Parts: sequence; C-alpha cells; structure tokens
Amino acid sequence: MEFTAQQIADLINGQIVGEPEQPVSGFGKIQEAKPQELTFLGNDKYSHFLKETNSQVIIISKKFKKEVTTGKTFIIVEDAYQAITQLLQMYESLQPKKNGIMQPTSIAENAQIKEKGFYLGEFSVISSGVKIGENVKIYPQVYIGENVEIGDNTIIYPGVKIYENIKIGRNVIIQSNSVIGCEGFGYQPDENGVFKKVPQLGNVIIENDVEIGACSTIDRATMGSTLIKEGTKLDNQIQIAHNVEIGRHNVIAAQSGVAGSTKIGHHNMIGGQVGVTGHLKIGNKIQIQAQSGVNHDVKDGEKLYGSPAFSAMDFRKSYVHFKNFSKIVQRVNKLEKLIKKENHDG
Repeated sequence: MEFTAQQIADLINGQIVGEPEQPVSGFGKIQEAKPQELTFLGNDKYSHFLKETNSQVIIISKKFKKEVTTGKTFIIVEDAYQAITQLLQMYESLQPKKNGIMQPTSIAENAQIKEKGFYLGEFSVISSGVKIGENVKIYPQVYIGENVEIGDNTIIYPGVKIYENIKIGRNVIIQSNSVIGCEGFGYQPDENGVFKKVPQLGNVIIENDVEIGACSTIDRATMGSTLIKEGTKLDNQIQIAHNVEIGRHNVIAAQSGVAGSTKIGHHNMIGGQVGVTGHLKIGNKIQIQAQSGVNHDVKDGEKLYGSPAFSAMDFRKSYVHFKNFSKIVQRVNKLEKLIKKENHDG
C-alpha cells in the first residue's frame, strides 16, 4: 500500500515542506527507516537522527521546525507523536479482519453470540450462558467460563482464561495468557495456625475501553466485584487482587501489584514494579515512580517515590544526602573526636 507525502499530510492536518509527491509505503524508526518508510521526530533525544536517517518523509513537531533541512520532505504538525499514533490507528483499521468460527472449537448450545464480525479461533471454549456482542474477536486457545458477558468490539488474544460470571465491556483488549477471575488469595488461620481457604464467590467487572497486558492476573472478589473502570490501561505481568477497585483512565506499568480491597481513583500514573498494600485509598491524578512501595493512603495530586513511598521531592533531597552518607559519617566522627578532645583538655 503506497501513499504520497501530501496524502499523509492531509490525513493529519500537516504542512508539507519539500516534495508533496514523495512516495511512502511503510513505517520505520528514525534511526532505522528505509527511504520509502515514514518516520517521525517528537522527542529532543532523537533530533540528531534527522541528518542521518534514510527516510525521505519525516513527520516533525512544530517545535523542531528550525531543524528542517533540504533534500528531504517534512510534514510539520503540532505534535508528531500524536500524528503518528493517528496514522498507525488508521493503518491498523485497513488490515484484513478475522471472521468466522474455526475448528475445532467448543460452543455451548445456550451461548448467545451476535454473529456480525464474530471470530473464534481454534481450540477455544465458550461455556454455558455466555453472551457475546458484535465484532468480538476471540483468538485460539481461549477459555470463556459460564455466564460471562462480553461487549461489542472486544478483542481477546490467544491463551486468555476468563472464569465464570465475569462481565467485560465494549472495546476491551485482553492480551495473551492473561487470567481474569481466578480465586483471590484469601486464607484465614484457625486456632492451630493452619491457613484455611476463604471461598471467593464474587466476580470481576471490566468496563469499556480497558486494556489488559499479557500475562496479567485479575482476581475475583471474595464477595461483590473486583472492578476495573472505563479507560484504564494495564501493562504486562500485573497482579490485581480480590475486591480491588481501579478508577477511570489510569495507567499502570509492568510488574506492578495491588493488594486486596485497595481503592484507586482516576487519572493516576503508576510506574513499573510498584507495590500497593491492601485496604488503602489512593486518590486522583497521582504519580507513583517505578519500584515504589505504597503502604498508606494517598491524597489527590501527590507524587511518590521510594519504598516505603513518600513525597518525591523529599525522596530526591534525601537521596542526595544518602549518596554522601559515608562522608557525613566521617565528618560526624571527626566532630565527636574533636568534642572529646576539647572536653578532655578542658
């Protein structure tokens, strides 16, 4: 599939500097792109590649306009990253869509499936009482348990396991090998200190436009629901425990974990390998840096760092002192010796 630079500029409301008829037939990273591959520049760290790149058509943010050179074609936009994202989405929408029911598969007789745009890959199982909306894509080796509900335009990639009574909204994406609705980690010690399993009888509700990364696990509630609200994006290898509630439009990076019954608000950014203990209340518009450990409630708008996590500004100040800790100890030892000497001489 081939386009001209001008056609691309028209799609993203960009301004052409160079040859409007320059052909483009693919995408490439700025440091690796071939001559007919489209690339982009939206970050200062990559600006030095402008002179080196083989790409003949480059989308650049308006702030880099002064770096435009002759010999290449540039498409100037307000935000290059946003523009390339828009183009990638358009390109993806043009790709052939999978349809139909492959064999072998297993579908319960009383499952309710809207056939429009439906795809079911080989070795997948749809159990009794399942309800599936339009344009749902279920890839090979997926298990859908009893009474699961799946909304329109949802995509479930290979190897996903969805336990019984789970509710999944519209436009949800669940990446490969994730497990939704397995039993929560609930145990209670008896009088002899032996841990006994607490039955986990609730479910998981995943609202519209949620994305769940590969190999992530969302536990069913003990009672009620574990809840992932609209627009939240979970990275790969994330653990969400029983009865957790995660609000709207959060992003949580890989290898993070949230312990049971914690409630997280809206529009938060949580870095990779963050641990959040149970029964906490995390507010809105909070930023938690990677590898932080959160063991207390967090108010709206805070920025946290460290383990246990505290104010990012206080952490950075403390870290400066920590790097000089050995020198500080030496100074303290010298002062103690000096004080002892003065006391002795006095």
